[in-house]
Amino acid sequence: MQLDRQAFQERLNEGKAAYEAGDPSDSCPYNRYGNAEQQFGYRYWSRGWKTARSAAEGQAQQPPAASTGQ
Repeated sequence: MQLDRQAFQERLNEGKAAYEAGDPSDSCPYNRYGNAEQQFGYRYWSRGWKTARSAAEGQAQQPPAASTGQ
C-alpha cells in the first residue's frame, strides 16, 4: 500500500462512514501496534471517526434558529 494522500483520504472516509453507521471507535479494522501500513490505517481511520463524531455533536448542540414571530 502507498502511504499517500489518496490512502489517507480513503482511511479518513472509512472512519467517517463507520461513525455514521453507528460503529464504536474501537471497531477500527487496523492495528494500532502493527506494521507501518496498519498504524497509518489506524491513525487516519480514527481521525475520520473522531471528525465525524465532532461534526455530529456540533450540529446537535446548535441552538434552534430564532423565530421572527408572526
